[in-house]
Amino acid sequence: MMLGVGNITELTHADTMGMNALLLGICSELDINNILATQVSKHACRAIKEADLARRIMFAAKQQNTLPKHIDAGLMALHESSPYPNQLEDIKEWAAQIKDPSFRIQTSEEGVHIYNRDGFHTATDPFDLYPKLHVENDGGHAFYLGVELARAQIAWQLGKRFTQDQALNWGCATQTTEPTIDLHTFKPAGSTLKKHS
Repeated sequence: MMLGVGNITELTHADTMGMNALLLGICSELDINNILATQVSKHACRAIKEADLARRIMFAAKQQNTLPKHIDAGLMALHESSPYPNQLEDIKEWAAQIKDPSFRIQTSEEGVHIYNRDGFHTATDPFDLYPKLHVENDGGHAFYLGVELARAQIAWQLGKRFTQDQALNWGCATQTTEPTIDLHTFKPAGSTLKKHS
């Protein structure tokens, strides 16, 4: 038996990731071993990659006789099961210990938080934070904070995990361009820390 999943993903104007997960779950339950997946429409540009990952997740769940949860997070593009690892009270406690001018940015259920030795500020819109940061005479720093605060705002709005100086994780929804990070070494200095000639 064959199921044409492309007939649904291509002809439904909705994100394909969830559809592929459900369709491949049905295939797994009904022992359908052949599918026709396509990615012709622009909104279905990664449908085959999604279907392949969904197939692997559903196969593993069936083999392990478990739910298709916590097997692979590649189909979790917009949300995360635990987006805010820190509570506001914990973030405030850490902020109170900071003695240097470098800004730290974190998110919690309450919004985006930015802090250094000079203060702790929270907002849901980064534009509300800028007047409090006093970086108007430091273009490089202002640009860096703009990028990081924008990432933090997007993560907060969607319920994604945010880590300063790291790109947001979109699962298999994006082309992977980030190199694998070796967690046993220091991250090289970013563009705002490099000396300009």
